[in-house]
Amino acid sequence: MFGNRANFCLEILTYEVVDFLGSYHAILGRPCYVKFMAIPNYTYLKLKMLGPNGVITVSSTFSHAFTCDHEHFELAIAVVNSSELLRLGESSTPAVLDCDEPTSSMAFCPLEETKAVGIDPTDPTKTVHIGT
Repeated sequence: MFGNRANFCLEILTYEVVDFLGSYHAILGRPCYVKFMAIPNYTYLKLKMLGPNGVITVSSTFSHAFTCDHEHFELAIAVVNSSELLRLGESSTPAVLDCDEPTSSMAFCPLEETKAVGIDPTDPTKTVHIGT
């Protein structure tokens, strides 16, 4: 039912209820528009249909639409991240590294010549190795 007591349009619709989280209460499609003979205008966020006493206009605001879209975006990201995390957990195997064994012979060796430069003139043990 759309409208108010003075001007309303009532039709019976068959619809499916899906079990997923969403920020919308209902998604109206073409069968609903055909049954109510409604014309949606997505640019102005209006839905217009003919009632017994004139045109029935259902409208919204851009701030409300933005809020709904933002909530839907955050919900979609959370769902995708949770499913991605489960998939990654199933496909990966935990790796335990042995800290006593070096990973390669060149692990921490510089590729080119380095030069030791003293930082503190009073303490010759404080040096920095500089390379190109």
